[in-house]
Amino acid sequence: MAWTVAPESFDTPDAALLRRDYYDEVASRYWGRPATGEEIVVGLTGDGAERLAPPTGLFVVGRHGGRAAACAGLLLIDAGTAEVTRVFVRPAFRSTGGGGLLLAAVESAARESGVSRVRLDTRNDLVEARGLYAKHGYREVPAFKRGPYAEHWFAKDL
Repeated sequence: MAWTVAPESFDTPDAALLRRDYYDEVASRYWGRPATGEEIVVGLTGDGAERLAPPTGLFVVGRHGGRAAACAGLLLIDAGTAEVTRVFVRPAFRSTGGGGLLLAAVESAARESGVSRVRLDTRNDLVEARGLYAKHGYREVPAFKRGPYAEHWFAKDL
């Protein structure tokens, strides 16, 4: 089965469900228990997803065999920097190449916007994510922002 990755509004039904699944997974891992439906709704409320649309950003959805299976966002920080966010591949589709395609799509969009560097932050427990970023040329850098969920910082020059 082949992957396709294309820009999509963050609030389409497929994108909204992917964002929900993303938050469910990261919250559940963080708390060490399944997140409740209410906790997921609270976490998604006011999460800034509306900035993942032009002119401040972009949201992409990856489909595997036509099924919505992955997503990623890009947030323009300044004229030279963008932040990669909400990178998520549903567990059933991991290790099939989707993560690399998501990164390539947001990096391409960043280049088209004139950005020369992309960065991101992640947590200790998101081991698969850290491996994906390292595999695709991201290197660990000093902290560029603080927050309760930022424990590793990565950047890549485009």
